[in-house]
Amino acid sequence: MARRGERSRFDRSNAPPSGPPCDAPGCEAVGEFRAPRDRSRLRDYYHFCLEHVRAYNQAWDYYKGMSPNEIETNLRDDSGWQRPTWPLGRLGNTKLSPEAFRDPMGLFGQAPPTPRKSAREAPPELRAALDLLGLGWPLEESALRAKYKELAKRYHPDSNGGDRSFEERMKDINRAYSLLRKRLAAMPAEGAGTDGAAGSAAGGPSQPASSRAA
Repeated sequence: MARRGERSRFDRSNAPPSGPPCDAPGCEAVGEFRAPRDRSRLRDYYHFCLEHVRAYNQAWDYYKGMSPNEIETNLRDDSGWQRPTWPLGRLGNTKLSPEAFRDPMGLFGQAPPTPRKSAREAPPELRAALDLLGLGWPLEESALRAKYKELAKRYHPDSNGGDRSFEERMKDINRAYSLLRKRLAAMPAEGAGTDGAAGSAAGGPSQPASSRAA
């Protein structure tokens, strides 16, 4: 048993690091840190010392050599964790038994259904813009502004190291936002016009004085 104040002979905190040699040419240090060889072999690693892994990380560019369209496709795939996706109804005609929806305890019987917003309920000329921004209909101006700020922060070239490939995406976002903002601004006027027309129909058109006199 080690005496108080003495280091145990099994204490290896000061032991030199062990491992494979650094893969940097001419470096004789131990390769303590792993780094992927390239984007197609993310689980195949180089081994570097601290100095050379820092230099490797600074020079690493996952999208190097990819076209803007390839970068856009890769970003879209990342939103689904690089897993395949498909429209509903493409996996066969599987039918669920009504027993799967049985509620013997009555836990959900009193719960009102939650309305879901969908871009398909919007006017046809707005559906593409809503889909692009990931919004449903009806739409509130505050939700539109919040979504635009979120997407502008994500796709603006200045937020992506000056990458010019994000410019086209940002242009589409700006066009969609402008279209929806103008439509929302015009909606009160459209509603007033509709109310006015309804009021005229209810009260009947006013007749000229000559008609009343007759």
